[in-house]
Amino acid sequence: MSRPIRVLFVCLGNICRSPLAEGLCIGSVERRGLEGRFEIASAGTAAYHAGELADPRTREILEQRGIQLRSRARRITPTDFVYFDHVLAMDESNLRSLLAQCPEDHRYKLRKVLALSSGGDVVDPYYGGPAGFERNAAQLEVALEAWIAHWLTDRRDSDHA
Repeated sequence: MSRPIRVLFVCLGNICRSPLAEGLCIGSVERRGLEGRFEIASAGTAAYHAGELADPRTREILEQRGIQLRSRARRITPTDFVYFDHVLAMDESNLRSLLAQCPEDHRYKLRKVLALSSGGDVVDPYYGGPAGFERNAAQLEVALEAWIAHWLTDRRDSDHA
């Protein structure tokens, strides 16, 4: 059996956007019965919230969709760039931070999460209210559908040895 497609979602503190993307992607993969085909995680470019659960507003949105996320915030590590097949940043600022940290031979793995949909940024909702989190969820759901379809049809991504 081939190994799973390994996907890492990245934002600044790993408590709002990237765990939201992680949970939504896990939910989408599970609904399709593809759990064994993917390994999904999230991290932050900073360690502000290391060890904490996702923001309660993130968890609420996921729970409304029947998704229980138990991962804890962590900072991206050098080994993540080697281990993961895809490292998807929430915005341009985080993408620049990842590019600065990533070894040259793994930079091809870095993209913005909205690259296959709107192409913009998933704006940080931390200082706002629930509407920002809902807006992020709507953006991410569209983007994740595009990514999952891409990963399932791209032979380079689906035939890991």
